[in-house]
Amino acid sequence: MPWRFGAVCLALTLVLWLVPASAAEPTYPELTGRVVDDAQLLGPDVEEELTDELKALEDKSSDQLVVVTLPSLQGYTIEDYGYQLGRHWGIGTAKLNNGVLLIVAPNEHKVRIEVGYGLEGTLTDALSNIIIDNAILPKFRAGDYAGGIKDGVRDIIKVLTGDAAEVEDRAKARPDADKPEIDWLMVIFWVLMLSWIAYSVYRNARYASTTGRGRGTGGPIFMPGSGWGSGSSGGGWSGGGGFSGGGGSFGGGGASGGW
Repeated sequence: MPWRFGAVCLALTLVLWLVPASAAEPTYPELTGRVVDDAQLLGPDVEEELTDELKALEDKSSDQLVVVTLPSLQGYTIEDYGYQLGRHWGIGTAKLNNGVLLIVAPNEHKVRIEVGYGLEGTLTDALSNIIIDNAILPKFRAGDYAGGIKDGVRDIIKVLTGDAAEVEDRAKARPDADKPEIDWLMVIFWVLMLSWIAYSVYRNARYASTTGRGRGTGGPIFMPGSGWGSGSSGGGWSGGGGFSGGGGSFGGGGASGGW
């Protein structure tokens, strides 16, 4: 039966999550500016236009929004790769964690809005999903990557600057707005994530009980993506063009979509 096959797949995936990762850390692109177009989806004029908009946003609010297009996700999910990339670059300030990434992986047909800890209450998962469904994916499905990215950036900026109502109203005006779809991939992702947290707590408690030593109070029990190593916060590193992250961190907030 289909549900049994799905349960088997879920169980196998969970086992793979619980086995210590041996794969090498993924390769991250260089932070060369506010737009990192490694998949070469944008022309120079569009890249310059976006850069000016993103700089204006940061000058106004200190929020950092970076657009990145990737030729490959290197076998990782866009959710896993996204928050690790945000941490590696350190997008947003260390004090406010106010960074956002708009990630496009055209070869895998995936897009994600990755939201820093400090902006999760403003650019919520629901709003991120609305922006992807209404502003980005229609253009991507028509082959207009530049248009989808520009519209996505426009709506992200609107939300960050306090105009979320316009974005929501535009979504409600769609004929199919009352037929939300369940993102089962995200459901499975969070089930596995919670299972990994539970396993980590159990493992650390068992270690403490057998050695008589705790972990101390200096850090969290669980750090998503620990199989990739600690990575880099990016706070003290500067990319090209005089732009750099400020040490912001990410925890998986945001939304993803595919076409």
